[in-house]
Amino acid sequence: MSGAVGAAASPTGAIEGTRPPRRSLTGATPSRTTGTIVLAVISVVFLIPIVAMLVFTFRTASNTGYTLSHWVGLVVPPAGTDYSDLFAGITNSLVICVITVAIVLLVLLPTMLLAELRYPRLRRIVEFVCILPISVPTVVLVVGFVPVYQVVAGVFGSVSWTLAFAIGIIVLPYAYRPIQSNIGTVDTITLSEAARSLGASWGQVVWRVLLPNLRRGILTACFLTIAVVLGEFTIANFLSQNTFQTALLLLQQTDPYVATIFALAALLFAFVLLTVIGRLGTATRKEKP
Repeated sequence: MSGAVGAAASPTGAIEGTRPPRRSLTGATPSRTTGTIVLAVISVVFLIPIVAMLVFTFRTASNTGYTLSHWVGLVVPPAGTDYSDLFAGITNSLVICVITVAIVLLVLLPTMLLAELRYPRLRRIVEFVCILPISVPTVVLVVGFVPVYQVVAGVFGSVSWTLAFAIGIIVLPYAYRPIQSNIGTVDTITLSEAARSLGASWGQVVWRVLLPNLRRGILTACFLTIAVVLGEFTIANFLSQNTFQTALLLLQQTDPYVATIFALAALLFAFVLLTVIGRLGTATRKEKP
């Protein structure tokens, strides 16, 4: 007998004891060199405008040299310069971020879990309602918000935090998709039924079983929500509210250098937030001994 015991062929044609070549479902897997080149090109595309903005903040007003006066002016503002409107706009945007994230976590997320566990026929309706705002231009939505906000202003007053009700509708498509994608990878029905059979209440099922498995989708939805709120301009401008973007636009007309510095700070904040959310999304609980 040839070869005796060694190297028997499997039904698929591969030799036993060897691992078949890994193939991607969408085609050939790119090599490490190709991935490095693609990552380098993308990094350069993103870094060029950021570096240009950073260099611009050091330019003198006459563009003849470089200076640190624009950065020093943040700590010791020049005479006649007032950044109170900008800091007020930043504070308003952060408050809107908190309220909008609360809307996503306390309204959208429970609705999606309820439709997934108890009312599966409502999934399509929930998806349609959440995806619909992305198909309507923001300017058109604002035109519809104006008469509504006349009533809102009569109840709560003309305050900036009420923009969270309108921005909460704008962020629905961005918050819905990552959560729904995460739900699609988790067998929520089996997990909930198993937990219920072991005596867990519905509150324990949601808090200790479902939410830990949906952590990455929830964190991604929160990050996208914050990014949309910090970058939103149209609604605040049409409704005459002071937010980060509207204040930044007014500042750019008088001091473009400081406006660019705050724009860089916003990009840095988004990068740090994305890094933190990525770490939290991949972190695992330590196993108890």
